[in-house]
Amino acid sequence: MTDIKQPQISVVIVAAVARNGVIGGGNRLLWRLSSDLKRFKVITLGKPLLMGRKTFESIGKPLPGRETIVITRDPAFHVPGVQVAADIDSGFALASEAAARMSADAIIVAGGGDIYAQTLPLATRLEITEVNLTPEGDTYFPALDPQSWREINREDHEPGPGDEAAFSFVTLVRDIKAAGTR
Repeated sequence: MTDIKQPQISVVIVAAVARNGVIGGGNRLLWRLSSDLKRFKVITLGKPLLMGRKTFESIGKPLPGRETIVITRDPAFHVPGVQVAADIDSGFALASEAAARMSADAIIVAGGGDIYAQTLPLATRLEITEVNLTPEGDTYFPALDPQSWREINREDHEPGPGDEAAFSFVTLVRDIKAAGTR
């Protein structure tokens, strides 16, 4: 992997992660959490969304009130209302331009597993929904170095209407002291 240029704006990773690290399987979510979808909307509205092609295809369309940037190696990929980038650096360049147009305070990284792994070193904040399930899946969230991240908020929830499991909303920020030479 080449060195990715650090954007001049905050990079926030948003993910729902099962207890075993699974984030999906067969190019889809493996649970229904209406509460998580509502939180995702609140966190991402008015901001550029950076995601991989498979994640975009699992959503199926650009989300209203956000600018979608899809990273793909497929030069033929084209969807109206979506910007396309061939790599992470190009994606961040497009997302930074979109953030300036939108007066957004962050770029949101919305998946999938490979995109999370590539952007984790650049992230300043993680908005994780810890899902109280252990499904079998084929896509995982990258392991976090516990010395690099500090939990600043946790909200534990029992399943509500439209939720298949208990979950916790967790906010982590990069621990600047531990990160040192990032």
